[in-house]
Amino acid sequence: QVQLVESGGGLVQAGGSLRLSCAASGRTFSTRAMGWFRQASGKEREFVSGISWSGSRTYYGDSVKGRFTISRDNAKDTVYLQMNNLKPEDTAVYYCAAAQTSYKFTNKAVDFGSWGQGTQVTVSS
Repeated sequence: QVQLVESGGGLVQAGGSLRLSCAASGRTFSTRAMGWFRQASGKEREFVSGISWSGSRTYYGDSVKGRFTISRDNAKDTVYLQMNNLKPEDTAVYYCAAAQTSYKFTNKAVDFGSWGQGTQVTVSS
């Protein structure tokens, strides 16, 4: 099991930027694909971005392509989400998650077994 703690959320004006961090504990971080999901009030959880265990592959939800960048530092057991040109519709609680299975590249929430507590991102218009 991987324990995850997100940070970096906050209030920002439309067009601004934020960088989320997710610190992991556990010896298997470097073998796990990582993902970012978000859930806005009254809406279902939405996949935002994912990254393979080595960082060589990344993928993004259509709504954030070209604006968000995911990265990871396996030496620091941390995954990041750089969010640029934020829009009010990006307002949500953002969660990072670790894949249940080592060396499995996925964007399906059901494949992620460890979740952080979430960090609120609010974008004002």
